Amino acid sequence: MDLPYRSNVGIALFNADGLVFAGRSHSAGPEIVQPGFDWQMPQGGIDPDEDIVAAARRELTEETGVTSATVLAVTQDWWTYDFPPYDGPAHKLCAFKGQRQRWVAFRLKGQDSEIDITRPNGDEPAEFSEWAWIPLAEMPARIVPFKRPVYERVVQAFSHVAAPHHFAAPSVSTSP
Repeated sequence: MDLPYRSNVGIALFNADGLVFAGRSHSAGPEIVQPGFDWQMPQGGIDPDEDIVAAARRELTEETGVTSATVLAVTQDWWTYDFPPYDGPAHKLCAFKGQRQRWVAFRLKGQDSEIDITRPNGDEPAEFSEWAWIPLAEMPARIVPFKRPVYERVVQAFSHVAAPHHFAAPSVSTSP
């Protein structure tokens, strides 16, 4: 059986110093997390007919508590990754081959104190066990190998917005 890709949005949240939010992720079904490659940026499913930016804002709030963020850029193309082989317990992602993603870059307008990764995520457990601000260029080395090509594209797409800013006006970019 040829499984479909799940529509998903990835989020690059930058602070005023140009660093990106990274969370230490838990393993969830076929999204297997390997020790040493357990840092990722927020991401989540897109509801049918949901606007990409609206989905990104919803997921950002669900996973980090952040509500005060300015849109900097949005990719236009879908980027895919396949899940690695998985023989664990049934999980909602088992119905998919992998995920197809578009990405949205935001700049945090508030303070770090706005970030709360312990917030309940609906009926899901918290997505992250800890978080840090890191350089965007380091993210591909910190993510599980099956997601690395997408993260390399994110670095290419958003490196121009990663530079330190003090809340410049938002701009929208196309994918590289």
